Amino acid sequence: MSDSLERSTKINSLKESTVKKLCEVLDKSSNKGWRKLGEIVSSDRRFKVSSDDMEMCSLRVLEVEGSPSLTLLRLMGERGCTTGHLMDYLQTLGNSDALQCLKPPALQILIQPQSVALICGHNLRLSCHAVGKSPVQYQWFKSREEVPNSFSPELLISPVQVKDAGFYICRVNCGDACEFSQWAQVDVLNVTMSYAPGQSYQSIDGRLKLAIHPQSQRLHVGETLQLECGAVGRPIPRYQWHRNGVPIPKATKRKLMIPQLMQDHHGRYRCEISSSTERMWTNEVDVVIDDIYAIGGDSCELFLNSLPEQLYATDKVALLIGNLSYQNHPQLKAPMVDVYDLTNLLRQLNFKVVSLLDLTESEMRNAVDEFLLLLHKGVYGLLYYAGHGYENYGNSFMVPVDAPNPYHSANCLCVQSILKLMQEKETGLNVFLLDMCRKRNIHDESTPNIVLRVTANIVFGYATCQDAEAFELSSTGFTNGVFVRFLKKRLLDDEKITVVLDRVAEDMGQFDATKGKQALEIRSSLSERRALTDPILPGDSADLVHAHSRQWAKAHELPESMSLNFDCGAQIKLGFAAEFSNVLVIYTHIVKKPEDMSFCQAHVTDFSLDLDVDPKEMNRETPEETGIYLLSSSLPQHCLYTRLSSLQKLREELVFTVCLQGTFAAMDDDHPIFWTKSVNIGKPLIARLDLHRAVRRNSCLQTCMMPHSPSQSPCHSPGPEHQHHLHHGSHQDYSRLSPQHPYLHISEHAQGAAGGCGFSCYDQLSQCDFDRTYESDGLLSSPGKLSIPIEATEDINELQAVFISSLHLQPQ
Repeated sequence: MSDSLERSTKINSLKESTVKKLCEVLDKSSNKGWRKLGEIVSSDRRFKVSSDDMEMCSLRVLEVEGSPSLTLLRLMGERGCTTGHLMDYLQTLGNSDALQCLKPPALQILIQPQSVALICGHNLRLSCHAVGKSPVQYQWFKSREEVPNSFSPELLISPVQVKDAGFYICRVNCGDACEFSQWAQVDVLNVTMSYAPGQSYQSIDGRLKLAIHPQSQRLHVGETLQLECGAVGRPIPRYQWHRNGVPIPKATKRKLMIPQLMQDHHGRYRCEISSSTERMWTNEVDVVIDDIYAIGGDSCELFLNSLPEQLYATDKVALLIGNLSYQNHPQLKAPMVDVYDLTNLLRQLNFKVVSLLDLTESEMRNAVDEFLLLLHKGVYGLLYYAGHGYENYGNSFMVPVDAPNPYHSANCLCVQSILKLMQEKETGLNVFLLDMCRKRNIHDESTPNIVLRVTANIVFGYATCQDAEAFELSSTGFTNGVFVRFLKKRLLDDEKITVVLDRVAEDMGQFDATKGKQALEIRSSLSERRALTDPILPGDSADLVHAHSRQWAKAHELPESMSLNFDCGAQIKLGFAAEFSNVLVIYTHIVKKPEDMSFCQAHVTDFSLDLDVDPKEMNRETPEETGIYLLSSSLPQHCLYTRLSSLQKLREELVFTVCLQGTFAAMDDDHPIFWTKSVNIGKPLIARLDLHRAVRRNSCLQTCMMPHSPSQSPCHSPGPEHQHHLHHGSHQDYSRLSPQHPYLHISEHAQGAAGGCGFSCYDQLSQCDFDRTYESDGLLSSPGKLSIPIEATEDINELQAVFISSLHLQPQ
């Protein structure tokens, strides 16, 4: 059995191709097929198959392409049956053809090279790993030509150049057996001269990241239009160009070329870039086609001078915080999904993003301090928060996960105090997206006095209106909160940020499930056409931007993947991925094992007590089993996975043990032998910033704690362009809005009176009734924690059809 698949592998983990082949043999066999196999298994108490189970299997023949064998194997797998058990049953059955399906070929490629798009000057690494009955030899090819000195499983070209783009394949030999890997396309983007220093275009965890946006053009009839875009990522992205919102036939390459232009080629162009799990859009650009005699001389100069001036950011920085695992308050679900989705979208807009989950008060304050360190004159700063919150006297408070019950302003972070500190940095744009409730906290009578400057660059996007709650959809799916569900469809639009939020509000207003319950509120003092899509031009701040980029990169450096060689001859690959800035994923994969080793497995253990890792959720066979729902599709298969959250609590370098266990065919007993290696990966990701320390800078804390009546704080009379006005016929009275910010333009999108009762973040709310349950302290109670499968992208019309009949809304 030493040449068979690892006997400990569960049936449900077998490759689909292997299971399909095995089912075909068992379905077609009469005397030695699935029925006889079921009889043999039914006599084994460990995986006993009942007569009802066998009847259910037999009914599968009535279905199109139904397989009784597949149903039987799934039942066995659910009850813990391994490949070793199955092989013993097939041996008893005497079905050699079925048994052969579980035996590996003489040479098998386990890891195929993947297509990739990357930036010129970075490192190209292609991997092809195979196993055989004797030593394996490798030879890499580019098209039909051998790549010199490429005899190892990994092909490394450092640094990669544009000339290295092309198609690669690996030939693997093992004795007389020979196999070729799949083709891998390599696309190399040359953006060295196109972007400002200090910007990073490294793809994190293989996810798509835009590196080249098309540029607007003005051409004459008969000339050639050339538009170019590009993204990095693994696998290589797919492209589809659009004009005026309509796909252009056969325009599926990075570069769009249209020769012999005609007048009807003018319009707005953009490109859709996608992979198997992601989709993004480039900026939309104008292509103007002039007749060669239509414009010239002074008229041309007058026309060009009339074009709007392009606005720039000196840099773009975003801090995203999602609090869900509260110690003394109801647990939340949507913040994790919301932060993950917005992180990916903002990266496409070239923001430096720090995404953090489950922060205590001191950790939140220190994270804000680090965020402020990245800001300087002209920077676009964006803060997104999802979690419990409240609003008193016009000031918004974010609630940390360790806040007591009840909590007060001293236990929370005041958003307006953060804005005050951002203003001191002379930022170019300040955007706050607050996905939280805005009910009044009856336990907090403090009135912070925060005097803000009058600057025309502030935008607040509140997920709900004043004195109301923000909701997330409670369903069987892994879903966003209501706000982000609509925001993520608009965030990449090349429009003024207030226009984007206006459209989000209109979309939310059409959602029947939240009419009269949640309405987006926008407060803005923005006087220029500032957009999140604006390009970055450091100007005189280039050195500062570069320094800040190094500071940001410091908190996002992943450990290098490594190969560990054990004395027994086994080789283990240790890999790392980042789900959030404070969540690290470790995965182990057996690359090579000795021929006489019948069972081999590697797992990680002995982690720092700072991380509070549950051993039951470590070293799982699927990412989902260890809580990795969002990143699962980006991780390699056939590994053991471990998720380490709350890295900000790590006080020392992260040292852990890799333990290898194995058994040999020549051994009389099945007791495994153990080998261990200690691994030190330093302080990964956000752990390097030591957010666990006591609050290092008290400026944010002090501005949160200054008691003063807001009605007495200095204020400035608003100009006519900043007078309050309402949309969609809302009848809200805004005379009670914050006197501290009278210059803010307020836009309320409500389809009716925005309801809300109680103060806490989580009550159950159905479309038909509004059952509220209050605790003794006046806080609203929470429903139980629900299991959450992976979210699938859904069309909004489908959402309405699915959720309206059985929707539960949960306020934040």
